[in-house]
Amino acid sequence: MEQYAINGGIPLVGEVEIGGAKNAALAILAASVMTDETVLVENMPDVRDTNILLQAMQSIGVHVERLDRHTVKINASSIQTMVIEDDFIKKIRASYYLLGALLGKYKKAAVALPGGCNIGSRPIDQHIKGFKALGANVQIAHGLISTEAEVLKGNHIYLDVASVGATINILMAAAMAEGQTIIENAAKEPHVVDLANFLNSMGANIKGAGTDVIRVRGVQKLHKTEYTIIPDQIEAGTFMFAAAATKGDVTVKSVIPKHLESITAKLIEMGCEVKESDDAVRVVASKPLKNTHVKTTYYPGFPTDMQPQITVTLGLSRGTSIVTESIFENRFRYVDELTRMGASIKVEGNTAIIDGVSKYTGASVTAPDLRAGAALVIAAMAAEGMSVVDDIHYIQRGYEDFDVKLRSLGAQIEKVDSERQLQKFRLKIG
Repeated sequence: MEQYAINGGIPLVGEVEIGGAKNAALAILAASVMTDETVLVENMPDVRDTNILLQAMQSIGVHVERLDRHTVKINASSIQTMVIEDDFIKKIRASYYLLGALLGKYKKAAVALPGGCNIGSRPIDQHIKGFKALGANVQIAHGLISTEAEVLKGNHIYLDVASVGATINILMAAAMAEGQTIIENAAKEPHVVDLANFLNSMGANIKGAGTDVIRVRGVQKLHKTEYTIIPDQIEAGTFMFAAAATKGDVTVKSVIPKHLESITAKLIEMGCEVKESDDAVRVVASKPLKNTHVKTTYYPGFPTDMQPQITVTLGLSRGTSIVTESIFENRFRYVDELTRMGASIKVEGNTAIIDGVSKYTGASVTAPDLRAGAALVIAAMAAEGMSVVDDIHYIQRGYEDFDVKLRSLGAQIEKVDSERQLQKFRLKIG
C-alpha cells in the first residue's frame, strides 16, 4: 500500500505549474461522446479519476487515443452499448456524467450508481428531476440508474439547490433536446462554464453559463472540436495554502486568478501577501498567521473542496477561527487525524472551532478522502519531524504528481510502498 513519507518543518519556496481541472475534465470527457466525429482534448490532468472514466468509455466502444500524458483523441462513432457497469466506474462520482451525455445523443443510458469520496450524502434527485423534465423515464434498479426517452423536449427547470453535477448533466442532455431549456438556480462554477464552452465549440447553443440562469437551444448534431481544459482552481488553492502553512513563498503558475478570488481573500485576511499577475498568483507567508472565519458555499463563494486545506492552515494561526461546512455533512472526518498532530479543533455539527497552536508534530495519519488527504499532507509538511500519510490513493484521484511538485518546492516527501523504503527515507533525513 503506497504512503507518503514526509519530513516537515521546511518552508515551501519556488514555482509550481498547475494542471488541467479534474472536475472540468470529467464533464468534458463524458461530453466528447456526443458526436461521431473526433474530439481532441488538451490539458487533461493525468489522475486516477480521468483514467478510470476513459477506461469506462473504452468499455462501451469509444476509441481513445492518448497522444501524450495530457492530450487525448476521442471518437465515439462505434459505441456498442449504452450500459456502463464497468467495476472501475463505481469508484468515481463523475460516472453519472455519461448519463446526460448518452441520453442527449442516443436518448437512453444506464450507468452503475457512482462512488467517489465518502464525504456525505450527494443525492442525485436534481439530476433525475432534470431528466424527467426533459421527457425521460428514470429508474434505479440492480445498482444501475437507467434513463430513456422517445424524444427529449426542452423545458423550464428550477434546481432546488445549485448542484454542479445536476447542472452539468441537464446541460448535456438539453444540448440535443428539441427546443429551448432554461435552467434556473444553475451552478456557476468554472467547470460548468468550461463544459458549456466545450459544447458550444462542438456546435451547441448554450448561453448564460457562469450565471444562475442558463439557456440551451437544442441542436440536432454536434461536430468535432479541439479544446483546452481550464486550470484546476482546487489544485492551485491547495498549493496556496501549503505556502501559507509552511511559512513559504510559492508562485502558482498557469492559473486563472479570477477563479481563485475567494481563496486569495482568505489568505490576505490571514496575513499573507498575495500578488496576482495575468496567469500566476504568488503567496508569501512571512508574518504569523491570523485567525479568520469561513463558510463554504457555492461559487463564487469559498469552495467546499478547499475546506480541509484552510482548516489545517488556520490550526496554525493565532486566536480562534470558525469554519462552517454548508455543502457536505461528513467533511470534518479528517479532524481526528489532525488532532494526532497536535491541532486543537472541536467539531460541533457542521462547524469546526479551531484554537490555533504554535506548531504541529509529525505523526502517522490516514487520508479519509481526496481533499482531506491533501490537507493532511500540508499539515505534515508544516509539522516538526516525520509523518506518514496512508491511503494516498484518494489523493491520487485528483492530484497529478503531488509529491513531485512538492519536492520541486523543497519539501522532503517521498512515495513509499514498503517498510524497507520507509526505513531508507528515515535514514536519508537523519
